[in-house]
Amino acid sequence: MSELKNIAAALKEKLAAAGITKYSLTLSEGEKQELNTEHDKFSLFRTIFSHGATVTAYLDSRKGSASGNDLSEEGLQKLVDDAKAGAESAMPDEANDIAEFQQPEEFHTGSYEADMARFYDRLQEVLDTVRQDFPKIMLMQIIGSHDKTHSLLVNSNGTEFEWFDGSYSASLEFAGNDGEKTTGLGYGGVTMHDLSQPILSLGSLRRQLEDTEKSLNTIAIADKFEGTVIFTPDALGYFTYMLVDNFISAGVVLAGTSQWLDKVGQQVASDKITLRLQARDDRLVVSSAFTGDGYKAENVTLIEKGVLNCHLLNLYAAKKTGRPVVKNSGSGFVVEPGDTPVADMIRGVKRGLIVGGFSGGEPGANGEFSGVAKNSFYVENGEIKGAVMETMINGNLQDVFRNVTAVSKELVSDGNMAFPYLAAEGVTISGN
Repeated sequence: MSELKNIAAALKEKLAAAGITKYSLTLSEGEKQELNTEHDKFSLFRTIFSHGATVTAYLDSRKGSASGNDLSEEGLQKLVDDAKAGAESAMPDEANDIAEFQQPEEFHTGSYEADMARFYDRLQEVLDTVRQDFPKIMLMQIIGSHDKTHSLLVNSNGTEFEWFDGSYSASLEFAGNDGEKTTGLGYGGVTMHDLSQPILSLGSLRRQLEDTEKSLNTIAIADKFEGTVIFTPDALGYFTYMLVDNFISAGVVLAGTSQWLDKVGQQVASDKITLRLQARDDRLVVSSAFTGDGYKAENVTLIEKGVLNCHLLNLYAAKKTGRPVVKNSGSGFVVEPGDTPVADMIRGVKRGLIVGGFSGGEPGANGEFSGVAKNSFYVENGEIKGAVMETMINGNLQDVFRNVTAVSKELVSDGNMAFPYLAAEGVTISGN
């Protein structure tokens, strides 16, 4: 891999020659070693290299950026010229800025060098285990890869962060099949620091395969009712992302459309809800060393026991609104577990659904959502009656997170995020 610091030094010289004294540079190079299977056989092994650079130039309060993967002398000069031209043609905006000086730091996370022989064995183990333990599962494809990334961030205030990161990942595509019965396609994946554990023991993979087999035989819900929904960790992750996008993200704060615009310090959810963005967390594999603004990434608690602590604002949004900047790029979602076993949660449901996934449009500004519950199971009087056919659910995101009856003590991490099961009342469930 090339020396990113040498490239950064060359860019600094070209920026100085162009009269640019305020700037930010991000550079990266990566290597992906990929092992793929189709059905029950290995089909591909390849190595992909990547590299790129982004130059952001500031002329007073005007900002211009350029990105590319040509790191030759000519390519670097073009990046500087394009960034300068963008700044010259941009409208002035006093909120355009870069992070202040921070001490230079080097970060090392994960397994930077790959053990592809061991990775092959782990993927073969997946094929063998699915064949033995899940005879009604067709495993169409596994995409396995080891990714190592070397990245560098430099700005004209003297900040310099360098990051070396490596991880393994496996993504599965599968379906249930039993004679003439089939299910729709299912997907699951995990990210790993190392290969110390069987892949199918991680995240929700085994549960997803089990649920897919059970979904070969479905029952119908004939009516429409308001009931309790238990969101699996996968489904809760989806709904949590929607919640942040709708009420906490920089975009809705800048637009003034967030219904939580003036709710910092107030109760916005059940006191059973604590939502964090973890730049570094032992429960996660994916980490974050620095933000795009040039800050060292920090762990951030967005909601603590139902109280909104802050909005997720980058430097631009913070300066534009006069609110605090959050030094996190919006990754590493963790909803803290509760104290209720999943089995007890199910026993407490009079009538409702266990929702494994969701397919629907973006919720409205007020949080209203409507869509199809995927990989879901009907519960009545505390018993799972069976997998359901296409069943609609609708409600309001705010109500879901306010009307929480239980949060599981089980916490499931796929390496990218960590979520428990969550039970909420007041969701409308519509059968055929």
